[in-house]
Amino acid sequence: MATAKKKKRSPKKTYRFQLSLPGIAGIAIVCFCLFLWMFLLGIWAGQTFLLPSARPDVKSASGTLGNQDRQVETLVSQAKKKPAANGQK
Repeated sequence: MATAKKKKRSPKKTYRFQLSLPGIAGIAIVCFCLFLWMFLLGIWAGQTFLLPSARPDVKSASGTLGNQDRQVETLVSQAKKKPAANGQK
C-alpha cells in the first residue's frame, strides 16, 4: 500500500482582541447612546415627513367653525379724500 502524503497547511494568522470589563461597559454605553440618538432622529424625521404641517383653523365672526355660519365680509371704500402724510389728519 502506498502511504498518503499529507499536505502541509500554512499557518493562519489569528487575531485576538482582549477587553477588560470597563472596556466592554464603555463600548456598551457608547452603542446605547448611538442607538438612542438614531431612534430619536427617526422619530423626528417621521413626524416631519409623514404628518402634514399644522395649519391654524379659521374662525368666523360668530366664533364657530361650522361651514353654515361662515360669512363673507366685503369692505366698501367710502373715503373720498386721500389720507394725510405721516398719519396726520
